[in-house]
Amino acid sequence: MSTKMPARVVRLLTGLTLFGVSVALMVRADLGLASWDVLHQGLAARTRLPMGLLVNGVALLVLLLWIPLRQRPGVGTAANVALVGLALDATLALVPPVDPLAGRTGLLVAGILLNGLATALYLGARLGPGPRDGLMTGLAARGLPLGPVRTLIEVTVLAVGWLLGGAVGPGTLLYAVGIGPIVAWLVPRLTVPAPAADPTGVTAPCPA
Repeated sequence: MSTKMPARVVRLLTGLTLFGVSVALMVRADLGLASWDVLHQGLAARTRLPMGLLVNGVALLVLLLWIPLRQRPGVGTAANVALVGLALDATLALVPPVDPLAGRTGLLVAGILLNGLATALYLGARLGPGPRDGLMTGLAARGLPLGPVRTLIEVTVLAVGWLLGGAVGPGTLLYAVGIGPIVAWLVPRLTVPAPAADPTGVTAPCPA
């Protein structure tokens, strides 16, 4: 698998675009969303702004929290802020609401599977974490336990989003249970190899 930068950028952009598409499919399923997307949908319901615009706006606000944590964004971080919401809004404009429960269930399952693939692609590009992931790892780097921190953040944004009117349902639970194993299986298979260390033991830079 090539580690050249153009291939990694294509992998990154593909993953982020598919991530936005996957969220839109879950929105159209109307069976519940992932915790952060419950927040985004709740904000959209209150403000009447496009959900994708709010996805990008929240990502930018979260990115500001990196400053006191001394986290350094990468190309992937900036692309995440800009691209996911655009892909989400574009897909919502193209995919109409679905009424039959069977169709909505199919959209939900497709959305979760595609979300796992998209996550593995953009993480596997090794060009920087998304703002929300970076917030969690930044807090962990400051000495806080990653597991409880992630749980606290996820539960908090889920509760706030639900209070604002975001959709919580069986899809929320299915996503919470299913996304971890999907990503864990795909990431090792879709991650570009790290550069080999040279004979002196110093890691060689990734070729451009």
